[in-house]
Amino acid sequence: MPNVPFHRLPLLVVLFVAASFGSARADDLAEVMRLQSSGQSAAAVELAQRHLAQQPRDAAMRFQLGVMLADSGRKAEAIEAFTQLSQDHPDLPEPYNNLAAVHASMGDYVQARAALERALRSRPDYAAAHENLGDVYLALARRAYARAAELEPANTTLAPKLALLRQWPGPPAPLPLR
Repeated sequence: MPNVPFHRLPLLVVLFVAASFGSARADDLAEVMRLQSSGQSAAAVELAQRHLAQQPRDAAMRFQLGVMLADSGRKAEAIEAFTQLSQDHPDLPEPYNNLAAVHASMGDYVQARAALERALRSRPDYAAAHENLGDVYLALARRAYARAAELEPANTTLAPKLALLRQWPGPPAPLPLR
C-alpha cells in the first residue's frame, strides 16, 4: 500500500513557529536549516541537539529536529519529538500534522487519523490537515475494502470500489516533511 501524500510544511511554517515562540538563537535555527538543505544532515541534527541542550523549550528548533529525524528515517525519535512538542504546545497544529505523516509513512493510519483530528481541533481551518485526513480516510477505505474482498470474494459490490481507489496515485517514497 502506498504512503499517504501529506502536504509538506513549508519553510515559512518553521519560521512562523520560530517567531511565535521567540527562538532566542534564531541564528542556530537558520544554520541548522542551511546544513540540512545542503545535505549535511548529521551536522544539522548535532547542532539542533546541542542548541536544545541549552534551550530545551525552543519550539521551532524542536520542530525542525523532528522534521530532520523523520527525513533521516529515525521515525521513533521523530514520533517522540512531535508528540512532546504537541503536548507542550497543543495549540499548534503543525506538530500533529507531522506526527500524522510519520505514522502514515509507517502504515499506521489509525494513529495518523487521531493526530490529524487533534490538529483540526486546535485549528479547524487548517486546510493541509483536512486534505491529509481525507488521504488517510482513502487509505483506510482501500485497506477495509481489500480485506472485505479477501473475506468474501463473491461480493460484486467491492470490485468497483477497489478499482476506483486504485486509481488514486500514491506519493513518492519516502514521505517528505518540512
